[in-house]
Amino acid sequence: MKREEVRARIEEIGIIPAIRVSSAQDALFVAEAVSGGGIPIVELTMTVPGAIDAIAHLARNSPDIIVGAGTVWDTETARRCLDAGAKFLTSPGFDPGVVEFAVKQNTVVFPGALTPTEVMMAWKVGSDFVKVFPCSQVGGVSYIKALKKPFPQVGLIASGGVNQQTAADFILAGAAALGIGGDLIPQKAIQLRQPHRIHELARRYLHSVKAAREQMTKWQND
Repeated sequence: MKREEVRARIEEIGIIPAIRVSSAQDALFVAEAVSGGGIPIVELTMTVPGAIDAIAHLARNSPDIIVGAGTVWDTETARRCLDAGAKFLTSPGFDPGVVEFAVKQNTVVFPGALTPTEVMMAWKVGSDFVKVFPCSQVGGVSYIKALKKPFPQVGLIASGGVNQQTAADFILAGAAALGIGGDLIPQKAIQLRQPHRIHELARRYLHSVKAAREQMTKWQND
């Protein structure tokens, strides 16, 4: 899948499940569960033991899932993730070297940023999106709305504290997509191997994104 196709798919789905779990086996279970709920995208963070092997496993055995690498701090890790089959790279902060490497490799990349200066710097070096993290702790929906005014062309991904109550509001505020962790992937559902719980949450989040986008279209047409 080419960079443009990955970027378009992220925009279309509008949700990036962030997998931060204690084992590669748990990560694989979660990836299949969120995909089964209609979200064929996962961000597998480097904090997961055996994360790169898990990325490779998904790339080989679950080609319908767009698997990306999260918490990528340096270009060497980025290279290993791409070699394993990762289709996008992301991190909680902005490292220009990682972004420049991804751009040269024609790979989707969205670094974390918090301030307007960081957003501007990340966008200038070629990021596909900019992940605003931790979003809720600095104003949440109102902060995304404020950032969209000077940066209407930047695809902002709201990450950090997004939940069922706020998901639609983040989209209405201008977020291109949502990064969601524990509120989509409950620890109990992982421990008890209950994919149906994750399926249901995935469907709820997808509905929230779709409903919010339909409302925005209605506003634009009125």
